[in-house]
Amino acid sequence: MKILSRFLFAVTTFIMLCTVASAEDRLKMSTTTSTQDSGLLKVLLPPFENKANCKVDVVAVGTGQALKLGEAGDVDVVFVHARKLEDKFVADGFGVNRKDVMYNDFVVIGPKGDPAGIAKAKTAAEALKLIAAKQSSFISRGDKSGTHTKEQELWKSAGIEPKGSWYVEAGQGMGPVITMATERQAYTLADRGTYNAYKGQKTDLAILFQGEKGLFNPYGIIAVNPKKFPHVKHDLAMKLIDFVTGAEGQKIIADYKAHGEPVFFIYKK
Repeated sequence: MKILSRFLFAVTTFIMLCTVASAEDRLKMSTTTSTQDSGLLKVLLPPFENKANCKVDVVAVGTGQALKLGEAGDVDVVFVHARKLEDKFVADGFGVNRKDVMYNDFVVIGPKGDPAGIAKAKTAAEALKLIAAKQSSFISRGDKSGTHTKEQELWKSAGIEPKGSWYVEAGQGMGPVITMATERQAYTLADRGTYNAYKGQKTDLAILFQGEKGLFNPYGIIAVNPKKFPHVKHDLAMKLIDFVTGAEGQKIIADYKAHGEPVFFIYKK
């Protein structure tokens, strides 16, 4: 009986230690759907996981929800793209050590026939005015993501409150919205990264407006504040931040392509 008891005690202790080790080696990251739908995380995270001997548990949602998870202390780090919301997240004490990671831009995509004629527009606001005037189908993210926030800014600058059957708020991530717009041959605002990953095989929509300065789309990574949430894995979060902003992570981002085209760009140092 003593031998059996000792054996059971040893097994139980081993299981408990494994469980604790496993828990310590997992990092929770909330991020935007564009980093996932573009395919970047599939090449960016494995080298870090191998180097840090951990597993990154990813929650891909809109930027607004990703930051909410950080505000609740439900994740250790956030990787998003809405600079004003990011700055507020830090100013309110929820995040620390925000770092620039990469950027791309937003584009307005739609059917190649361009029924609203937005390809001739000189500004993004003018492009949206043309879509509204024609009441051409437009699919909005409608999810308080960075892309949705930018879209709302553009409608406001156009002086239009979009509503009607032509305007659909999907409440979905970037990939599903591009798919929905493709099925309906509708317009939408997309980040270039996800569009590049989807074009050809998953969508026949074309970029019809691009290049405006206001469509710049920067991404940042922020550690959740350990002083506010002592349970977060701050050291591991900082290792991830150092990796994605360091030489190895930056090279992976710069080299990543979809259909032969860059998806994200890194800042020159």
